[in-house]
Amino acid sequence: MIQSFINALHVFVCLFLLLVVLLQQSKGGGLGGAIGGGAAQVFGGRGAGNFMTRTTGVAATLFMLTSMSLAYLSSAGDREMKSFDLQQEDR
Repeated sequence: MIQSFINALHVFVCLFLLLVVLLQQSKGGGLGGAIGGGAAQVFGGRGAGNFMTRTTGVAATLFMLTSMSLAYLSSAGDREMKSFDLQQEDR
């Protein structure tokens, strides 16, 4: 149950991170200039960059946490199988 929730959260965070990275303006303009060029005027010239940078950092941190959680939960099943195999060998 918890693994399914973390898996769904992981996919959502992954897609959100992809969107945030693609919307950032690069030195060459990128998709941020083509799609969200008007959004830069809402935040101000420098404010949009700081907001997008912080949003990217938060999304990347969540992505890493969900990745590590899923890896740990996956390895927990391996540990249970090893202990079960060892119990079977002792008999």
